[in-house]
Amino acid sequence: MNTTSFLLVRLAIGASMLGHGLVRLPKLVEFSHWMVSSFEKSMLPKEMVLPFSYFLPVAEFSVGIMIISGLFTKMACIAGGMIMVALILGTALCENWEALPSQLIHAAFFAFLLNYLTYNSYAVDNLISK
Repeated sequence: MNTTSFLLVRLAIGASMLGHGLVRLPKLVEFSHWMVSSFEKSMLPKEMVLPFSYFLPVAEFSVGIMIISGLFTKMACIAGGMIMVALILGTALCENWEALPSQLIHAAFFAFLLNYLTYNSYAVDNLISK
């Protein structure tokens, strides 16, 4: 592992999260309706799904920006991992097994970044700590 490899992995997962949030934010109401309807047959009540459906795109966008810039990288990786845990649980409760591999891969990327944070040289975090 070197700093350039770490940067490429960080940029890749950051771009994925940013992209997920970026495309959903302009159509937030439609995304929310889709998410709530996809959970209708799950055991999760609408009262839990609805607020999460509005929170998710904002969280994805925010984590993506922080990961790409290297701002609060450790906390952003933890937040990204927790978002993935919530999505994995929801996906399992909906029995949407096709979506699980992508979410598990995202979770693995966040764990990888956390494990190798010492290689986070090209990051805003390093400018702040000086």
